[in-house]
Amino acid sequence: MDFAARWLDASPYARELGVRLEALGSGHARLALPFAESNTNPGRVLHGGVPASLAALGAQLLARATLGEGSGPWHTAGIQVSYLAAARGEDVFAEARLLREGRELCFVGIDVATADARPIAHASALVRARFAAPPPALPLAAGDRGEAAPGPLGVQVGLIPYVARRGIRIEHMAGGISRAAMPWSEANADADGGVHEGPVLALLDTTGAMAAWAVTGPGPFKASTPALQAQILAPVPRGDLVAYGRNVARDGELLWSDVDVATASEGRVVARGTVLYRIVTGG
Repeated sequence: MDFAARWLDASPYARELGVRLEALGSGHARLALPFAESNTNPGRVLHGGVPASLAALGAQLLARATLGEGSGPWHTAGIQVSYLAAARGEDVFAEARLLREGRELCFVGIDVATADARPIAHASALVRARFAAPPPALPLAAGDRGEAAPGPLGVQVGLIPYVARRGIRIEHMAGGISRAAMPWSEANADADGGVHEGPVLALLDTTGAMAAWAVTGPGPFKASTPALQAQILAPVPRGDLVAYGRNVARDGELLWSDVDVATASEGRVVARGTVLYRIVTGG
């Protein structure tokens, strides 16, 4: 288990967030995250990318510790995050528990809560150990038509503390279509050398939210991500990333948007998913 703990300590992104490992045992891990303004949305509210990151960190910790140091590289082949409540100006903690161990797959449940045990998020994750298998042939992203109209909302989103720390730029959002870029940064790195899965999930979440806003247009509305699901297709390599979002359905205040996250250099999809976003336009 020591090597799994060392991976967490050596990951620049985990250090950037301020994550501390409080416990790592057989089938269980506990992470602590003290409050930091750099991890927030406006109003000192914890950004949704942070609970998703804690879920991915907890799941990978248990998979690595359970399957052993020689089972890598690893990636979170599937994750579902449900956001239960907002955390505002307070510390949060993540409890990860191994649900089932397979030969190369680990199923993990993760709960994120405040210090007074108020639930913030619940996640389930499936981590795959590749056992030195060669990288898969990744699909090409469909991309978009290259429009560049971020609008005033896109500019403002880039100023949000957590988003700005990730370097995420909204390049386009109109007609239910969005595109966001995240240049390579050591602050977003994994100890294994590539982009950490946490920033990848944050980029996916942000791009899906922008696709929803590209349907409604900006306004004095209340909005949040109730849930997201994602699949990371392989360990994410070092380099710039670009995400393409497309709103696929709307039912009143709920909007579903599909997102592909691809390498900027070759356009190969490294992650994909669906963001369920809620925009309350009345009252």
